[in-house]
Amino acid sequence: MTAPYITAALLTILAALPASVQAATSCSATMTNVDFGASDPFTGWSGVSASINYQCNTSGITALQTVKLRLCFSIGSGTQGSGSTILPRRMTSAGSELQFNLYQNAAHSVVWPDTPSLVNQVDLQYSVPLLGGSGSGSITVYGNVNSSQNTVIPGNYSNNFSGVDAQMQYRGSVGTLFPPSFPTSCTSGGSFSGTGSFPFEVSAIVVASCNPVFSVQNISFGTQGILSANIDTTAIIAPQCTNTTPYQIGLDNGQNANGNTRRMHNGAGKYVSYELYRDAARSQRWGDTLNSDTLAGIGTGSAQAKSIYARTAPQTTPSQGSYSDTVTVTIYY
Repeated sequence: MTAPYITAALLTILAALPASVQAATSCSATMTNVDFGASDPFTGWSGVSASINYQCNTSGITALQTVKLRLCFSIGSGTQGSGSTILPRRMTSAGSELQFNLYQNAAHSVVWPDTPSLVNQVDLQYSVPLLGGSGSGSITVYGNVNSSQNTVIPGNYSNNFSGVDAQMQYRGSVGTLFPPSFPTSCTSGGSFSGTGSFPFEVSAIVVASCNPVFSVQNISFGTQGILSANIDTTAIIAPQCTNTTPYQIGLDNGQNANGNTRRMHNGAGKYVSYELYRDAARSQRWGDTLNSDTLAGIGTGSAQAKSIYARTAPQTTPSQGSYSDTVTVTIYY
């Protein structure tokens, strides 16, 4: 007569067990900073990547269960952003801005959205033993600085993302006897939901620089006869230096100089002397000594045309032939 009573007690306990099962699930995430490093607008910045690392934990379980979650990670315009658009995002430095963007793919063709429903969702599934369980993963964020920003001013640029500008949203389902279905999305469906943030910084350094590739015209005095009068001509140098960057242009004495007298050579021991000047009056010799006889300027980010004023003065006319020289142009900044 004792067996039926024992069976009834066991049935009572089993019937009460599901009602006491309560799952507490929470998710958190962190993101590595997006650091583009130092470069200039003429060289450009290489694309970089960062990782969002996420983890979900479930506790308070008294029976084996399965948890399925869908998570989304939205990124806004940031503290230093425009606030109204992510096309493009931007970093700032003392009022100047450097445009960039964050992408969902390495080809930089799909901009990372600021709305959770537009983000490629992440699915996470894990088992929960008696003492609780967890699952984790990561997702890559790709960064790229926009090209053709030649007028950007040198400086340290940054933008900080937190709160709604770096938001994680998720929804989950828990199943005890059978695996549950995934929620419809990270914003609907499932049996529980949550949010979190993954603060990070985007930074880049714009260094003062001058484009190593710039236009230099050759100087031609043409075909001449007796060198009995001044022969004048001009040529253009077009340096391109970062906005607000001071620079100086120096011209060396060439390959055939005699002291500070520049000379063209015919390759057979004959010379024609000439000179290069910074001014149209041809009174300021153009040399290569900083803060003395160089030509100074301040960059705008665009190419700036500078004239070289050349002259051959009256001199003894050497034998006929072709005369030439090579002068090195140096930009100091």
